[in-house]
Amino acid sequence: MLGASYAAVPLYRLYCQTTGLGGSAVAGHASDQIENMVPVKDRIIKITFNADVHASLQWNFRPQQTEIYVVPGETALAFYKAKNPTDKPVIGISTYNVVPFEAGQYFNKIQCFCFEEQRLNPQEEVDMPVFFYIDPEFAEDPRMVNVDLITLSYTFFEAKEGHKLAVPGYNSNHQLSPASNL
Repeated sequence: MLGASYAAVPLYRLYCQTTGLGGSAVAGHASDQIENMVPVKDRIIKITFNADVHASLQWNFRPQQTEIYVVPGETALAFYKAKNPTDKPVIGISTYNVVPFEAGQYFNKIQCFCFEEQRLNPQEEVDMPVFFYIDPEFAEDPRMVNVDLITLSYTFFEAKEGHKLAVPGYNSNHQLSPASNL
């Protein structure tokens, strides 16, 4: 069960970032697309921030701001703060979601700390940036007409150093393996 839950992180990332489903932001946007965006100034959206820590991780984790206001087509920067209050190094890894889930396809992260191992030494405290934008197409989607509040939520889990994430159907060379090896 523990192995399945640990393997769920990369599988969740792959599925959600590819499809924009499950309240996941869409990844992989070219910088020229960002530079050419036209902000939709008459559509103001409140972004709130949430932070959770799984019970197995003894970190303090919180957003540095509770909310910001953005318009579609304009980049924004927010920060989270994480602290390891223990006397030993600890590695954490985070997942995120966007609520309402339907808005996830328009929430585009340019840079963030999610799905990457973060090692904090004893008593170490770090700032973790999230650089994002809301796609201008958000303002044209009739399903988003009543959406003026979006919540970005992160949850940190403890990651064990040296553990490899086994992805079913792949061998260590990242090639498809025969069904008999599954």
